[in-house]
Amino acid sequence: MYLIAIAWGYVALMMALAEATSSQGSILGAVITFVLYGLLPISIVLYVLGSPARKAARKKQEQMQAQIDFPQEPTEAMPLDPLARTAAPASEQADDRHHAAGPGVMPVGKEP
Repeated sequence: MYLIAIAWGYVALMMALAEATSSQGSILGAVITFVLYGLLPISIVLYVLGSPARKAARKKQEQMQAQIDFPQEPTEAMPLDPLARTAAPASEQADDRHHAAGPGVMPVGKEP
């Protein structure tokens, strides 16, 4: 992104230099050429292209501020001591791993 902006600025600078050294040109014309053909368009393009990065930085800052303002309360799943190794109680409900819940069902026609 910056490579194009630098090249654009170089071309605008060369245009301004040509305007200033021309026999019919002037320094004021060179300054106006550099500002209107160089600085103004480059600044607009860099502002527009930098918008997603600014949005991401703002969102990250808001998330960090929210963590500072409202820290999460420790729950059963998240103990106070992160190194504590406690066994979770066994659940009889099915989980998201597509396994049967509990001990399972006996096949039909089989004696226990």
